[in-house]
Amino acid sequence: MKLPRVASLLACAVIAGAQAQAQDTNLSARVKVLREGSAAPTGHEENVVVWLKPVDSQLATRPAPAGTIRLTQRNKSFEPHVLVVPVGSMVEFPNRDPFFHNVFSLFDGKRFDLGLYEAGSTRNVSFDRPGISYIFCNIHAEMSAVVIALDTPYFAVSNRRGEIVIAHVPTGRYTLHVWYESALPSTLKALTHEINITPDSSTLGVLQIPAEVTIHAHKNKYGMDYEPPPASGSGYGHP
Repeated sequence: MKLPRVASLLACAVIAGAQAQAQDTNLSARVKVLREGSAAPTGHEENVVVWLKPVDSQLATRPAPAGTIRLTQRNKSFEPHVLVVPVGSMVEFPNRDPFFHNVFSLFDGKRFDLGLYEAGSTRNVSFDRPGISYIFCNIHAEMSAVVIALDTPYFAVSNRRGEIVIAHVPTGRYTLHVWYESALPSTLKALTHEINITPDSSTLGVLQIPAEVTIHAHKNKYGMDYEPPPASGSGYGHP
């Protein structure tokens, strides 16, 4: 093959790649969390998850598992409270408190029980299928977190102002999904709908999410109520 021919092919490839990249768009949105049954805002706009699932088969690319992802236990809480990961990700659960924890999830997403483990140690969980995992500690009832495993790279989590940006979305048809911790399943289902992203698309608009205000108590891993903490308030320093 002659050099001019090679140069021409390379130039065409570069142009095609640039055109394909130019068809990607950054989508912004604003979420508003409303009190169930009213138009009154709750004032809690953070941790709303919005994702786009490709309808077109050529867009249905499975994201590669990310690197090290951590859901840290510190001050009897999980950091962050809401974590979105690609399917196949390994998530570390380090214990940064000076006492034992027992992290577990027995619900719709990844089901696991890490057992008691001490301060300074870590347990790992592979989130190998799509789903929403509600995570608790079997010792401390006040601890909770949510891990959402997605098989699409097109997602974002809202900040405190309710702002989201989903970057580099190719043109095509998608199903839009919304999740918020205190929204009813029927509400989230009603918010799910198909959209068409074009080169001129730039926003998903304002997404209004009716949500409950009351936080419901959960059971421990045995399906029973939590025992009162010890009078010392030490947080169970020993198993």
